[in-house]
Amino acid sequence: MTNERIIFGIDPGTNIMGYGLIRQKGNKIQMIAMGIIKLSKYNNHALKLKKIFERTLSLIEEYHPDELAIEAPFFGKNVQSMLKLGRAQGVAMAAGLFKEIPIFEYSPRKIKQSITGNGSASKEQVAGMLKTILNFNEFPKELDATDGLAAAVCHFFQGNRAVAGKTYGSWENFIKENPHRTDGK
Repeated sequence: MTNERIIFGIDPGTNIMGYGLIRQKGNKIQMIAMGIIKLSKYNNHALKLKKIFERTLSLIEEYHPDELAIEAPFFGKNVQSMLKLGRAQGVAMAAGLFKEIPIFEYSPRKIKQSITGNGSASKEQVAGMLKTILNFNEFPKELDATDGLAAAVCHFFQGNRAVAGKTYGSWENFIKENPHRTDGK
């Protein structure tokens, strides 16, 4: 692990995508930025995906992160929602892969556990703990921003144990580890 790195965290979504960036220096972290990408104004799903890709690329170009940590879609009962969320995650991952940034994937439960010690913590509990850890003053209006920040902080806490999440450093690695996602079955 290098002594200094920037970690870009993403909470994917098709209406609101949250993101956060932290800088690690040694064993200390500080928040660089957090925010949301509002997508609800677009009624076309393909256009939402295009905006996720473009905005993720622009954030990468602005902040030059060394690693990208992303929340994995959770398995819910609504298959359509899960499919759309998976697409949003995939497009954000594609932007990172396009810029050759290593990607680490964590389950929502793993992120909450890492931040609060409770895998069932609420968004508010996660935001409150992040406020303490990173010493920022105000909660954002949309807690999706702190969810994106939580993915980055979770990755920091995992340190060299990030193997627990999925890691993809290139398209080639992604395809090797996910042949079922490329054969049309």
